[in-house]
Amino acid sequence: MNNDLVSTNSLRAWLLASRPKTLTGAIAPVLVGGALAAASFSWVLFSLCLLFAVVMQIDANFVNDYFDFAHGTDRQDRLGPERACAQGWVTVGAMKCAIAITTVIACIVGLSIVAITHQWELLAVGVACVIGCFIYTTHLSYMGWGDVMVVLFFGFVPVVFTYYVITGGDFNLSTFLAGLGMGLATDNLLMVNNYRDVEQDRISGKRTLIVRFGNTFGLRAYLWLGIVAFILAVATLLIIPSANHHLTLGEMSAGLVLLPYLLFHLSTYSSMRHMQGRALNQVLGRTAICIFLYGILLASAIIVNYAL
Repeated sequence: MNNDLVSTNSLRAWLLASRPKTLTGAIAPVLVGGALAAASFSWVLFSLCLLFAVVMQIDANFVNDYFDFAHGTDRQDRLGPERACAQGWVTVGAMKCAIAITTVIACIVGLSIVAITHQWELLAVGVACVIGCFIYTTHLSYMGWGDVMVVLFFGFVPVVFTYYVITGGDFNLSTFLAGLGMGLATDNLLMVNNYRDVEQDRISGKRTLIVRFGNTFGLRAYLWLGIVAFILAVATLLIIPSANHHLTLGEMSAGLVLLPYLLFHLSTYSSMRHMQGRALNQVLGRTAICIFLYGILLASAIIVNYAL
């Protein structure tokens, strides 16, 4: 993109800095958690959980943009999508303010959830989300813990705790399976990024899994993360409680419901095998769509199962 087309600190600059394509990774798990809680659904609590997830994702994007620029990670040889601070779309001072504002907004939304539900234990979860938002970019991504953080904060936490908030404090096996599946599917975004940037990460001192184990590992990991996510989604549909406690249409066709996701994932993997460098940004975009498809299909199948 031509830098001249983006005015500094303009609305368009902030839209680009928020990375709207990544927001599917925040929305999809909350949809799944809300679907699992369909029997006791609350639009207010669901909306607050969704808002918290989206604001935290934007906050994480701002933090990543600022600290990668400050650490010199966003160099001229960058292959991924352009970043706001590095391109001069957003000034460093403005980005610092934006990080503070989005963090405060997320905290206000989180405290609103606690005030409504009186689930004070959620304070610890909220604090962990905020801390994780900062230490991921500043420390853990350099130590090879990025994948664990993605599975945890884009899988377990949003799925399990959306369900927990709406149901008044319940846990069950289906939420854990769905959370793990969602996290593994979402981790493929990071896997594509790290596969594309392996040489740049090596220079920057980032010890990602692909830097440690090589490109072949990255390709295989991408493939199997998606396949295992599919299996976990099917397992979720097979064990969730149905309204009439009999074998339902959703259970009988569990594999077919998620089949479009699996086919799209395999197609994207096939493309990834023959791409290098900036061309992999196409795979990144398709992977984001794939994640959203996973969440939509799984959430829809869960709701149908409850209805039958």
